[in-house]
Amino acid sequence: MPSNIVVGLVAAIHLYIVVLEMILWDKPAGRRAFGTTADFAQQTKVLAANQGLYNGFLAAGLIAGLILHSPAFKIFFLVCVLIAGLFGAVTASRKILFIQALPAAVGLLLMAAGI
Repeated sequence: MPSNIVVGLVAAIHLYIVVLEMILWDKPAGRRAFGTTADFAQQTKVLAANQGLYNGFLAAGLIAGLILHSPAFKIFFLVCVLIAGLFGAVTASRKILFIQALPAAVGLLLMAAGI
């Protein structure tokens, strides 16, 4: 189903965010992705790792929904991603709207349409 492809894509995005926030945060690739300086990245490394862990839980929930064929899991975690994406777009960066919230919204719409 196309909705499962989108759910898998949202999970993959969040796994990538986990890598960026937990492993690459203070490396050039991580700093480039988030537009931070080396000093800021070093000072906030622990906070970023914490954020990465939460993104990992979102990915794990979506993956569990796919493995268990559980619409309830998929919907719950897509809603969580959507809310987190909207909050991040308002408080941190508008690009989060397109990276997190929009894919989650598309997944929810496809699931609601049964496709």
